[in-house]
Amino acid sequence: MTTIYLVRHAEAEGNLYRRIHGWYDALITDNGFRQIEALARRFADVPIDAVYSSDLYRTMTTARAVYVPKKLPLRTDPDLREIKMGDLEDVPFGQAHYADPENMALFHHSDPAWRRPGGEGFQEVGERLVRSLARIVQAHPDQSLAVFSHGTAIRQAVARIRSLPPDQWSTLGHSDNTAVTKLVWDGAQFLVEYTSDASHVPDGLSTLKKQLWWRKDSKAEDVNLRYVPAGPGLWQAFSKDTLAGQLELELDREAEEQNGWITRLALEPSFTGQNLGVQLIGQAVSVYRPLGRSYLRLCIAKEQKEILGFFRAYGFYKTDECAQGGIWEKYIGYHR
Repeated sequence: MTTIYLVRHAEAEGNLYRRIHGWYDALITDNGFRQIEALARRFADVPIDAVYSSDLYRTMTTARAVYVPKKLPLRTDPDLREIKMGDLEDVPFGQAHYADPENMALFHHSDPAWRRPGGEGFQEVGERLVRSLARIVQAHPDQSLAVFSHGTAIRQAVARIRSLPPDQWSTLGHSDNTAVTKLVWDGAQFLVEYTSDASHVPDGLSTLKKQLWWRKDSKAEDVNLRYVPAGPGLWQAFSKDTLAGQLELELDREAEEQNGWITRLALEPSFTGQNLGVQLIGQAVSVYRPLGRSYLRLCIAKEQKEILGFFRAYGFYKTDECAQGGIWEKYIGYHR
């Protein structure tokens, strides 16, 4: 018997910024690193003989919770990747829902008819992940393994292992970040012992418990922003058709130093207090990262304590002085 602990990655940029990330290679958030610490405590006394991960940064980083303390090598397999989202990669959820709500409804209901240009379908990702798991167990008979993958991929692999018909795919629940699914290979087939167990994640670190989109009984819904260009370096943020905020970037400033400057990041009064400003940070990341910028920077006045607290909470730290107060920056670069 071979045991597999199939683990979803920790909270990554797409989860926080509300952007669609399949094969897009996102970073882990600060909260995600705290989830990784909790995962490491869970596995501290669990015997593991080998660790595998998809070759994306968010899974390889999460896998450090197991392979580093147990002094094991990390083995990667691209077949453990998330579903390929094609032309929706790094598109804000708000943008995708606004442009094609019917298609996104198919996606959220795991409809077998869903597919995007350049992407893959639900059945394909499930078959791909099961193929990878089959190769892995053949190489490790009678051992215990930790395998790090992604939410949709894991859900579809479980559907295939349980032989669920397509009309039942949507009955499988969504897992929290770092949730664990335990499988057993008996030499002929996979058996599911449990799925999506995130009991090691305290409520304060949970990603899902801060969101509404997955709750079938919720009458409220998350606010996911979309962005409309309004001039050079300027974007207006909308919640559906309502103006929610504005993002202004100084695109040429300190380009040679690989810095990306934020001139203005603001929400309309009716949208404050809903934790939406972080989505504007995500838009800045998605503008600057393809330009090769490694840091976001902005100048914050000393008296703006509430604004300082917001940016500090999302990974910015003071590096220098500016005329108004201090220069704060956040690392966003990741280059293979």
